[in-house]
Amino acid sequence: MSNAAPSVTDYRLAPPVMARFVGAYLVVFAVVVLVFTVAAAGLGIDPNAIVVLLLLGLVGLGILGWWLRSRLAVVRLTATGYRVRLVRGVGVREARWSEVEDAVAAAPRDIECVVLRLKQGGTTTIPVQLLAADKDDFARDVRAHLIAAGR
Repeated sequence: MSNAAPSVTDYRLAPPVMARFVGAYLVVFAVVVLVFTVAAAGLGIDPNAIVVLLLLGLVGLGILGWWLRSRLAVVRLTATGYRVRLVRGVGVREARWSEVEDAVAAAPRDIECVVLRLKQGGTTTIPVQLLAADKDDFARDVRAHLIAAGR
């Protein structure tokens, strides 16, 4: 990796985290199918409606998988700042590099994180295990963006 930070770097979800989202979808979908099947049997709805529901659910699963793998950026680093999405307890979700005092490694509750400490007192805590990236590469990229922004 070069010393110059790229203008935009996106970090996506790690595969185990994506699997949790897909698993949750499948559980909810199974409950919906069960409820619909019982309702269809009780109300005399055409059984082909269940097949349509199953097909729609499979299409939804495909779209969810594509979105999680290809479109969703959990952390976006740009030349001007950063943005964090879908992380509970992150703190400040978005800030400009000029607002960042420093970046440090931390392990609250034994979870390895990169913590961006802001000049105004807030912090952004990014658990690196959520990212589909090597933790050291991510930390170097954050540092490169800070340096490129004059921090």
